[in-house]
Amino acid sequence: MMQHDSHGHGEGHGSLKSYVIGFVLSIVLTIIPLVLVMNKVLTGTALVVAIMAMAVLQLFVQLFFFMHIREGEKPRYNVQALILGGVIVLTIVAGSIWVMSFNTMVQ
Repeated sequence: MMQHDSHGHGEGHGSLKSYVIGFVLSIVLTIIPLVLVMNKVLTGTALVVAIMAMAVLQLFVQLFFFMHIREGEKPRYNVQALILGGVIVLTIVAGSIWVMSFNTMVQ
């Protein structure tokens, strides 16, 4: 029978410190847009840009601290799949916005 290493030696698992840092950053990046909206610090386009910036930062925190994208020297199939997924999502979102904006110009 194959024995499993319960401590994760040799695998790209994070330490408790890494998880705590990621958790704290996630909480902070969630609270910042909430405070901006609740206290009406920003409005309009500036608010949307700030929320989107926090969302992108949150994405990177999740990828680096919890999904361990940066760790290991094994083949980067997960990074390639992530990039492909990002391209597909951006294509769908950009196409949808383009179609919706074209539709509003015609009417």
